[in-house]
Amino acid sequence: MRSGMVSVIGRPNVGKSSLVNALVGQKVSIVSHKPQTTRHRIQGVLHEERGQVVFVDTPGLHKVETRALNRVMNQAAAGAIHDVDLVLFVVELGRWTDEDQAVLQRLEGLSVPVGLVVNKIDRLDDKEKLLPLLQKLAERRDFAFIVPLSAQKRSNLGGLVDELFSRIPEGDPLYPEDMVTGNDLGFTVSEMIREKLIRALHQELPYSTTVQVEDYKREGNLDRIHAVIWVEREGQKKIVIGEGGATLKAIGTSARRDLERMLGRKIFLQIWCKIRENWSDDPKALKRFGLTPD
Repeated sequence: MRSGMVSVIGRPNVGKSSLVNALVGQKVSIVSHKPQTTRHRIQGVLHEERGQVVFVDTPGLHKVETRALNRVMNQAAAGAIHDVDLVLFVVELGRWTDEDQAVLQRLEGLSVPVGLVVNKIDRLDDKEKLLPLLQKLAERRDFAFIVPLSAQKRSNLGGLVDELFSRIPEGDPLYPEDMVTGNDLGFTVSEMIREKLIRALHQELPYSTTVQVEDYKREGNLDRIHAVIWVEREGQKKIVIGEGGATLKAIGTSARRDLERMLGRKIFLQIWCKIRENWSDDPKALKRFGLTPD
């Protein structure tokens, strides 16, 4: 029996959350095509007969720290590469940026193995180009292993899982068999709402929103949840609420349905939208909203 902690790290929008969700077999981290979707260290747990792998999904590392939120996200991501048994560095096939290079530099001097995951290989039309691209990446560091895959298409996930179990230590499971995430329900609810918020607003609203669950009560087979979407300006509040409250209602309905499917219980979900000016650059607000590192 083997059991270990594996950190998943990389620049924004390379598919880290999609990879963790695909490996665990259930959504434990919200997914969006926009950067900055993940803001917390999220634990997804893979259970197999041969053992257990606990994934720490991190915010994408940013080269430029323009606001307090960016600094906090970088601290969370950088902290996740310590006290783990293995690090997965996720990159996008055929695209290497300055941010990828900055992440690679942060991995220098680590004592734990670093494996390279090359994601989005499904976008490569000419498969004969794959090997030369992988060889070029291999020259950047002495990686413990390199696994090309597609998280979205779920291709070659088994190859990656085999590599993980061959390298994590022997030990008892860290979590019960029925647990797929180490986060509490309040956090899961807030992330679900935030995913629906991001998808509903598309490009209309910058990343100046966050979600806070203020009350969570269980009454038999019914969960009563009160949550707040925080924005920074009055104009943003109007966008979130929408004409006649239509946008906010749609966000709540979509989140409630997904939560009921996930939890197997009836959900009463009430969401408000409130303003706190410049919260994303306010350390006190970040702490209140649970966005600061532990």
